[in-house]
Amino acid sequence: MAAMPKAKVLIIEDDEDILELVRYNLSKEGFKTVTANTGEKGLELFRSENPNLVILDLMLPGLDGLDVCRAIRSAQDGSYVPIIMLTAKGEEADGVSGLELGADDYIVKPFSPRVLIARMRSVQRRHSPDNKSEGGLIKQAELTIDPQKHQAWLRDEQLELTFTEFQLLQFLAKKPGWVFSRYQIVDAVRGENYHVTARAVDVQIAGLRKKLGSAGAVIETVRGVGYRFAEA
Repeated sequence: MAAMPKAKVLIIEDDEDILELVRYNLSKEGFKTVTANTGEKGLELFRSENPNLVILDLMLPGLDGLDVCRAIRSAQDGSYVPIIMLTAKGEEADGVSGLELGADDYIVKPFSPRVLIARMRSVQRRHSPDNKSEGGLIKQAELTIDPQKHQAWLRDEQLELTFTEFQLLQFLAKKPGWVFSRYQIVDAVRGENYHVTARAVDVQIAGLRKKLGSAGAVIETVRGVGYRFAEA
């Protein structure tokens, strides 16, 4: 992926003032920008422009942000493009829904451009190849996890995991039996000082368990504390 200062960022936002504020500040920092004011146009540009990162407003006319996020994640080569959602105050539940669909972060309006850029850099670092080269295969129970290829298999079937789901599974599986609090998980998967609720972690765990099917029981809930990967 391109180095962060040269990254191409797709901004999908229907409020012209916010769109221009984001575009101006990103351009000033050296980012290439492509803009759209509808979900439909945003998806069209995603396919034609191959952006390195997407800033996506939740409330859009027509196709809303959640629909756009879902479409990007289901698109070819769309699995690992970082997505940051913009939400209004009082829409935290929708921001969590965005995380469940595969968004990497969300930020609440009004926001500082400096905070947005810091979040962008943090997300991009987590997606960089250097952060995926963590050694050999991890084999636990019926699961095989390849940190370098960013892939996981249940028996012989490859799992279709979001970036966050993969990071979460890898983090827990590396230390079976260890109990981690929700905030330890957040710090490990998304970076320190990431603003998130306990519910957001629970949502990610629930989604991961669902994809693991009958093997989902390997991720155990420790009441009042957090989660652990079951020891063999």
